[in-house]
Amino acid sequence: MPQFLGADVSTEVMEWSTAHADIQWSNLAGPELCILDWERWGLAPAGYDEATLYISSLTSPAVADRVFHEFKPMLESTAGHFAQLVVASEYLRAWSAETTWSSKHPCESRLPVCSADRCPFA
Repeated sequence: MPQFLGADVSTEVMEWSTAHADIQWSNLAGPELCILDWERWGLAPAGYDEATLYISSLTSPAVADRVFHEFKPMLESTAGHFAQLVVASEYLRAWSAETTWSSKHPCESRLPVCSADRCPFA
């Protein structure tokens, strides 16, 4: 996280929760909800799954808005802000490692003003 957020951002997890740890659209099926790909499940910062689905949806603003609306209580909480920072850092690390992508991830411009108490993803 410090690589993308700066050295003064705390990386101490305030609250842990059981998580799927890879909730994204390719791991969701329907019409009855079915969650696939459980190999990464375990403990993660509280709100990690909600933040993962939200951050992975930022490339489609209407979808991201809907995800945010559905998970607003968690995403607006202190734990949810922290989870968004964690997930955004992971996405940016992966995004920057891919040399063929010419664009920036939609969350990149929001990171410099993030902290666990205030997060502009919301």
